[in-house]
Amino acid sequence: MVFSKRIFANFRHRWKMDNKEFLCARRKMGKTQKQMAELLGISIKAVQSYEQGWRSIPVHAERQTLFLVSRLSSVKPSCKPCWAVKKCPKERKEQCPAWEFKVGRLCWLVNGTICEGQVQKSWQKKMIICRSCKVITSMLQFNLEDQA
Repeated sequence: MVFSKRIFANFRHRWKMDNKEFLCARRKMGKTQKQMAELLGISIKAVQSYEQGWRSIPVHAERQTLFLVSRLSSVKPSCKPCWAVKKCPKERKEQCPAWEFKVGRLCWLVNGTICEGQVQKSWQKKMIICRSCKVITSMLQFNLEDQA
């Protein structure tokens, strides 16, 4: 399964996962609703309501879903950490949790990172930046071919 161009374009302009992204992510992982519920530690009814758009996807489910999708992709060993991609000065990167915990390719999962020169304290503000960042988009390896 692949993410459609339209969903990928919308991914870049929002901070929150919507029902279409959630459904595409589940399909990309090749999981049934029951299996997805088990992976996320939620009920099947919750998965169904997320996919129907009846309930918004909570932050914890979004983070875990994005993480799992990112692990499916074949990440090139040459994929640079965020501090290299963003060319962070030494002082900034040494203050950043992504550097401290050596998670430069998963920086988008960590609150408190220093992106665009500021500490990102909230998931909402952080994801506005992250969703247009080369680090997360390359990690998710979106296939831009249209999906039926």
